Order: sequence, then C-alpha cells, then structure tokens
Amino acid sequence: MSRERIYLFDTTLRDGAQTTGVDFSIEDKKAIAGLLDRLGIDYVEGGYPGANPLDTTFFAEKRTRNAKFTAFGMTKRAGRSVSNDPGVSALLEAEADAICFVAKAWDYHVHVALETSLEENLAGIRDSVEAARARGREVAVDCEHFFDGYKANPDYALACARTAYEAGARWVVLCDTNGGTLPHEVTEIVGAVARVVPGDHLGIHAHDDCGCAVANSLAAVEAGARHIQGTLNGLGERCGNANLVTLIGALKLKDGYASRFELGVTDETLGQLTHVSRQVDEVLNRPANRHAPFVGASAFATKAGIHASAVLKDPRTYEHVEPEVVGNVRKVLVSDQGGQSNVLAELKRLGFELQKGDPRVGRLLDEVKRKEAEGFAFEGADASFYVLVKRMLGEVPAFFDVERFSVNVERRFNAVGELVTASEAIVKVRVGDEVLISAAEGNGPVNALDVALRKDLGKYQDLIQDLELIDYKVRIYQGGSDAVTRVLIEFGDASGDRWTTIGVSANIIDASFQALTDSMVYKLLKSGAGL
Repeated sequence: MSRERIYLFDTTLRDGAQTTGVDFSIEDKKAIAGLLDRLGIDYVEGGYPGANPLDTTFFAEKRTRNAKFTAFGMTKRAGRSVSNDPGVSALLEAEADAICFVAKAWDYHVHVALETSLEENLAGIRDSVEAARARGREVAVDCEHFFDGYKANPDYALACARTAYEAGARWVVLCDTNGGTLPHEVTEIVGAVARVVPGDHLGIHAHDDCGCAVANSLAAVEAGARHIQGTLNGLGERCGNANLVTLIGALKLKDGYASRFELGVTDETLGQLTHVSRQVDEVLNRPANRHAPFVGASAFATKAGIHASAVLKDPRTYEHVEPEVVGNVRKVLVSDQGGQSNVLAELKRLGFELQKGDPRVGRLLDEVKRKEAEGFAFEGADASFYVLVKRMLGEVPAFFDVERFSVNVERRFNAVGELVTASEAIVKVRVGDEVLISAAEGNGPVNALDVALRKDLGKYQDLIQDLELIDYKVRIYQGGSDAVTRVLIEFGDASGDRWTTIGVSANIIDASFQALTDSMVYKLLKSGAGL
C-alpha cells in the first residue's frame, strides 16, 4: 500500500529567531539551513526579506540545494496595489523558491490590528497569492490566529482559507498563533476546514503555550492536514513552536504514522537527528535540553537500579525505540540511586570487564555513593568516573603531583586609565623527580589556572598540547552560607573527542581545579602515557 506524503516546513530561521536570547548571524543561518537541507526537510523558511538588512542579505542567493528555500512576508497592505507594495516587492525579488504570506484570519485582528475591512483583507490575500504565482513562485499562506478566529467567526476564517486556496496557494496553513488551542479542538476545526480546502493543501502551524504544539500538529495530521510547520528544538517566541525534531521521531518511528506516511527525511538521515538537534544548540551557544524526546542526553538514560537491571536484559523494557536509529546512545547512569547493575553497565560502556559479584564492584558502588553524598554527580561526568575507577583499580600512574597552587585576582587601572580585573595563577607541579613552577594570566581565575597547569607538564607536555576547554558550568549543590559548589568542565582535543569532569568544594576555585586535574589525567590515560 502506498503511503501518503507529509511535507515538513521549518521556520527556525524566521519564527525561531523570535526566541528570547537567540540572535542569528548570516553564518549561523547558513549553517542551520545546511543542516536542514541535508536532513531532508521540504521547506526552509529563511526569514523576512525587506524587514531587516540581515534577512535581505540572506535572500541575495538561494541557500538550499534540495529543500525549497522560502521567503516570509505579509500580504499586501490595505489601500495599495500589489505592484505598489514594497513588502510584497521584496518577497518577489528575493532568491526564493517559495513565498509564505502571513494573513489575518481572525476578524477581530482585521478590525483592530490592520484597521481595515474584512473584504479588503480577503482582497489582499487573493491579490498577493496571484502576484506570486504569476512570478512562478510556490505559495503558502499562514492564516494567522486561525483557530481563535474560527471560534469567534467560523464563516470568515473559512473565507480566508478558501480565498487563499482558490487564488492558487499550494498550502493553506492554519496557525494556532497564541498557542492556546487543545488537540480535540484542532481535530474538530481542521476537519471542518478540510471540507472547504482539500487536506493535501492544508497545513498546521502550532505554538506551544499550552505544551500541546506537537500533539496539535499530530491531531491536524489525523484530521487531514499534510503539511507541518515547526522549528528545530522547538525554538520560537514565548514558549516556542512545534518541535520538528520530536515530530520527525514520532512520524518516522511510530506505527500509526510510519506505516501510513512518508517524509523527505529518510531512514539514513534519521540517524543524524540527534547530531542536527545538538549542532543547532552549538551554533547558538545554548545548552542542549538533556530531556528532549528522542535526542536528549537523558532520553535513553536509566538511573534506578531495578530499571537498569531490566535494560541490561532487554532494552525494550524501558525504551520505546532504539536510540541508535536517531543517532542517540543508551546510558545506564551511575548514581546514589543505582545498584550494581548500573555500575556494571557503565563499566562495560567505558571498557572495563568486571563481573557481577566481584568485590571491587561493591567497593566502587560504595565510593560512588559516598562521593555523591558530598555533592559529586558522575552521571554527567563520564571522564571523572573513568578516572575514579582507574584509581580504585590501581591503574593510574603517578603522572604528576600538584604540590601547591595560588590564584590572585586584582582590580586596578591599567596604563591608559581603564578599570580592569586581572587574574594570575601560579602552580607548582612535581613530575617524577622534576619540580616545575608555572605562572599565567587569564581572563578569569579558572582560565589562569588552566593555562598555568597546562603550561609545563614536563615529559607529558606534548600529550596535552591539543587540549581545549569547551564549556564550564557551576552549580550550587547546597544553599546557605556553607554552600557546596559543583563545577563541570568539558574538554576536547584535536581528535574530536569530548569529555566532562567534575569537582566539588565549598571553594569554587578548588572545585574547578579538581575538574581541571581530572581532565589532564583522563587525557594522559587515553593517550597511553605511563604504560
């Protein structure tokens, strides 16, 4: 039986740009458009040419190879012809395969926001679509506030949808702009619209203000819509848009959809889903959502001992899909809630061959629980756990010993009279019989310590030359005047490997130094030093 096609429309570069704290550069947009194109998204909405210089520049050339590069903008203004509307002209001049017009579909907005008549609004939809079609562009019309408009005046909302379709729009997209519609309402309303506009011309654009954007998008598909708009990782204004990453996982992997529908995302590119999701966060310098469905670092992580034991016997006991198909990995976490099954699974993942019943496993579990009571959290610090295991097994050579370190932070006026803060660190290290003292300045005390520690490790120096500190996170484990600080540091090297270490102390500098030295030891162990 042939499957129906569902078309995915990504608006990360336009609607996603309205996310608080997100500002795209041209290079950011190029990178994300490339990710979307390779993933198999059908439409990539690049922005709003004419609205700002960045988007206008972005549309100076086509930015996708396979996806239809789409420009967004408003239908013509009331009282103007299409040919005399600068906004429409900017869309027609953009290097785009398709144009997505936004049009009011709620009579309240037509009167209050546009301050025009209902008939003039319909004329704007019709004339804009026809002008774009005459220039050979595929057209989508985002019927803004459609669901609220339908509830207030169903005849007028339907008239907007019908006008767009009859004027030649390929897609009539029903927008839950305020994000307050619930799935059962979406099913009912999309079903009603499908009696006016065929389902293979209907789309859904859902916002997540009720946490229902993904559910609403799937409800629209069930009611007949075959076009879904959304963003990577659910970016978007307020609470965000429908998360295309989650929708792709559901549509590709759940029987009720996978057997009935086909996407531009193939089984092969589905394996890149986790990479794409995390790469977008990397481009935007945002922390990835560990708990995101399908692609989060915790999506296939098991912490409780009973669950871990079952997962080791058969992953299907606590997994709804195989993590590998979306490019993710299974993790059985080591924590104070875990038992020997968790520890054994983590040991196996890291390359240690210890068997159940081995007394060293029990001692290791006791040590993990003791350290987690102090504030350590090894579930997010694989490298520190690896070093801890190696130490307990007596497999960590005496690479170096830090005899002392000091950090000085000084606020002063520089030579040109500017008020600056300077950080300086001194580290005394013993490597074998050699004592090495290094000093360094840095952007802050941790940077100064990092530079000083790595400045001279004697015979091991060549092995740490390619180290790069990628991320630094601080968490307060216990509040109050006796607060305990937890520091997580992510390092990488020239091979592309990344690892995270942890330090815990009442003193943030001491906690940071613990994590820094663990990273050095981990790198030396992985390099085979001291063998």
